[in-house]
Amino acid sequence: MIHRRVVFLVALLTLLTLLISAACLVEASSKYDNIKRLQVGVKYRPDQCDRKVKDGDRVSVHYRGTLTDGTEFDSSYSRNQPFEFTIGQGSVIQGWDAGLQGACVSEKRKLVIPPEMGYGSRSMGKIPANSVLIFDVEVVAIN
Repeated sequence: MIHRRVVFLVALLTLLTLLISAACLVEASSKYDNIKRLQVGVKYRPDQCDRKVKDGDRVSVHYRGTLTDGTEFDSSYSRNQPFEFTIGQGSVIQGWDAGLQGACVSEKRKLVIPPEMGYGSRSMGKIPANSVLIFDVEVVAIN
């Protein structure tokens, strides 16, 4: 009789642990699923900032791009080569043009980009259509 109760309690605790773990995963992956506006978080800003990014600036950045479930789809760090582009020219997704405005050299930002400011209803490589995109970006240079 005691053996059955122990087995039952162990099974119940295991089930509860699995349910709590699943709930945490759902919470983590859905944290950004319904965003409608660009979210810009400054993770690091240098004390000295002589120049800030504005339209027309050529910038060099390192970045890591992930989906809301944490899947990495691209990274300049893995290539050991910063990515260069001109702000406001439409050469990158809207979320980057808008999300890097006002950034300083060495500044690190987290951009959470809604589909409308990313690739929208198009899939792009490893990125499914209508995806919220999360980028950790570091400004390497402003020219």
